[in-house]
Amino acid sequence: MAYKLFIPGPVTVSEKTLRAMAQPMIGHRSTDFVALYQSLQPDLQALFGTKDPVYLSTSSAWGSMEGSVRNVTGRKVLNCMNGAFSDKWNDVALRCGRQGGALKFEWGQPVDPQAVRRELSSGQYDAVTLIHNETSCGCMSDIASLMAVIREFPDVVSIVDTVSSFSAMAIPKDELGIDIMITGSQKALALPPGLSLLSASKRALARAAGTPDRGFYFDLLEFQRNHENGMTPSTPVIPLIYALKSKLEDIRAEGVQARYARHARLNGAVRAWGESKGFRLFPAPGHGSVTLNCFSNSLGYDLPALNKILKSKHQLVIDGGYGKLKGKTFRISNMGDETDETIAALTRALDSALAEAPKACA
Repeated sequence: MAYKLFIPGPVTVSEKTLRAMAQPMIGHRSTDFVALYQSLQPDLQALFGTKDPVYLSTSSAWGSMEGSVRNVTGRKVLNCMNGAFSDKWNDVALRCGRQGGALKFEWGQPVDPQAVRRELSSGQYDAVTLIHNETSCGCMSDIASLMAVIREFPDVVSIVDTVSSFSAMAIPKDELGIDIMITGSQKALALPPGLSLLSASKRALARAAGTPDRGFYFDLLEFQRNHENGMTPSTPVIPLIYALKSKLEDIRAEGVQARYARHARLNGAVRAWGESKGFRLFPAPGHGSVTLNCFSNSLGYDLPALNKILKSKHQLVIDGGYGKLKGKTFRISNMGDETDETIAALTRALDSALAEAPKACA
């Protein structure tokens, strides 16, 4: 049964995007691929807000995230943790044999710039990881304030996950001073999973050049060497790259500022719906995500039962909470290709389903 995804990713993929993936195959070392790869760069650089290349990695964003830690961590990496995915980054660093420091905040609380300054002032770190928009709890940290602090420490290379905020709001990499900015295909870009995009500064590349055990598949220098020839280091997922080209055409046609405004407007509509029902946002006030709303399940609904109703009667699904928040929160995405009409249909379906759904304690 086909149903529409209002989860925090993967999200629903348009027919136009799916059709783009069905183009005839080309060789990844051919002039056709070089032309395809190079045609993407201007739009990608504009979205990233960078003059640096944007590399394409056939992997989830976690591949690029792990690889970035391996490329630029020499002494120790500071991992800023305020949710399930940022918590995971510390584990990834340790498993890669890197020294890691865990700067922990409660889930739903933003990363505090002053706490980052205190940690970096110790002088023991030469890299830092941040997740801009922590989807597990719907919390968005103030990236501008955080990067202003990190720029005070010229030896510290920044790695920033923008997986669930990229293309839904402006994140100007060069202006903010982000060294490595990473995103994935399956969130606000509304592509199928399997493609990661990343851009690295010259400073990050210089650090990587001095790191002997950075691996191969995610070696930033391999990405750069191949980029100069209009290629990727290894065989890429060509259908998804065609899909990316189609999506960049869509973004250009809509206009990037209109795209940002649409995400903000639809996010506000879902938030207003939840508040009208008596739900409150889980993250700290003023730090709710622009691409999803994470509501506390304060009214005690049986979320699996609610989703069963939504799926069977309305052909859509939401998320019933992630990790330790499962059942305690629910998340509703507005990212990707959603419109005023699709969000209005969603809230009508939610109204209907809530009228039938039992309470968990019943």
